[in-house]
Amino acid sequence: MTTVDTHTEHSHHGYITDKERYLNRLKRIEGQARGISRMVDEEKYCIDILTQISALKSALEAVAVGLLDDHLKHCVVDAARAGGDEADEKIKEASDAIARLVRS
Repeated sequence: MTTVDTHTEHSHHGYITDKERYLNRLKRIEGQARGISRMVDEEKYCIDILTQISALKSALEAVAVGLLDDHLKHCVVDAARAGGDEADEKIKEASDAIARLVRS
């Protein structure tokens, strides 16, 4: 998985106060994904695999919504206070992120 940080100018991001909580949730999600792979390898019942995929998707969505909430509360609010082009950019970023989440 490749990640791109296009906003390295910030000294911290809104999620930093919950970083450990996010990392723990992501480790559990990683374990869930490995478990699903194991289920396929062991030829488990299709519906059981689909149930686990649904749970994995819900867990990822919860992380995404939490990160979006932190982004709105910190990055977007800070940019709105500053005003100008930075505010417009952060609002567009947030809108684009919401659109991606809704489409997925």
